[in-house]
Amino acid sequence: QVQLVESGGALVQSGESLTLSCTTTGIIVSFFTRYNMAWYRQVPGNDRELVASITRDNVTNYPESVKGRFTLSRDNAKRTLYLQMNSLKPEDTAVYYCNNLHSTWTWGQGTQVAVSS
Repeated sequence: QVQLVESGGALVQSGESLTLSCTTTGIIVSFFTRYNMAWYRQVPGNDRELVASITRDNVTNYPESVKGRFTLSRDNAKRTLYLQMNSLKPEDTAVYYCNNLHSTWTWGQGTQVAVSS
């Protein structure tokens, strides 16, 4: 069973940067490389939203809300995703999760990002 462990969240001030990591276990490298992956975020009371995706060919896509500020990358050998977040805004405050793009794996605990104004 694939397990997802997110880390790197913190309390930061508006304009600062953070890098989140998502490590997967329970999957071999050759299988991991086949998946399109994504980062999501959720604010209490709201639906989980997609904030970045990356294909197995390393093509990335972002919604307008984070485009130009967030960068998603993957290290297949480490079965790890990274989300570099720059110029953070208070509206980026949320719990951040990773999963494959179809969200078929069990969700991890997420990592809390809080941005103060």
